[in-house]
Amino acid sequence: MYAEERQQEILRLAREAGRVDVMALAEGMNVTAETIRRDLTVLERAGVLRRVHGGAIPVERIGFEPALAARDAVLITEKERIAKAALAEVPDEGAVILDAGTTTARLAHLLPSDRELTVVVNSPVLASALGLKPNLTVLLLGGRLRGKTLATVDDWALRPLAELYVDVAFMGTNGCSVERGMTTPDPAEAAVKRAMIGAARRVVLLADHTKIGNDYLARFGTLADLDLLITDNGVDEELADDVEAAGVRVVRA
Repeated sequence: MYAEERQQEILRLAREAGRVDVMALAEGMNVTAETIRRDLTVLERAGVLRRVHGGAIPVERIGFEPALAARDAVLITEKERIAKAALAEVPDEGAVILDAGTTTARLAHLLPSDRELTVVVNSPVLASALGLKPNLTVLLLGGRLRGKTLATVDDWALRPLAELYVDVAFMGTNGCSVERGMTTPDPAEAAVKRAMIGAARRVVLLADHTKIGNDYLARFGTLADLDLLITDNGVDEELADDVEAAGVRVVRA
């Protein structure tokens, strides 16, 4: 079993049982305890497990939400591939929404300079990067700035979205499952994401493979709200098939 396959199995077991034990995993997978500890470190850095004494628990079990800098430092190659694949969904002209997030940030940097677009964002970080491109009109939603994600939330962000209608909303998420749809730890951020979906003709979700099959506290949309999911080729095939069976086209970048 390759390391990535083993790590995916560890994550599956953690979500199924609520906790995994280092020694039990080592015995069950016929590897050393040190190998399992390295796997748990990789999964913790990816933001999907939290190490505890003797093992680990899935982050959704404790409502843990990694800070933006921590999330931006993991799965860099996968996120860049997802962003490049998302370029095919950017219209030649018109308006788009870019949700706050580490994968959508990569798409922001890749937006072509030969298209006249209006880009709506709820992230001052994205607004600063996009504002340097002369072909773009950037609309920054106001509101309270969440320290964890550097996204603007609450009423000052929600009110303008009620009056907007864009061609495509490129969304990020903490979790996406057939059972719960798209979820995130913070209800205020979920409300803004929900409003973004409501303001778009098409909705494209950009989510690396660690998000698929994961659930968090606050739901902001169901799979019926999605037109397309772009993930990476590390996604569990069974989970991807379940999403497609629910009517969502899945692109593996």
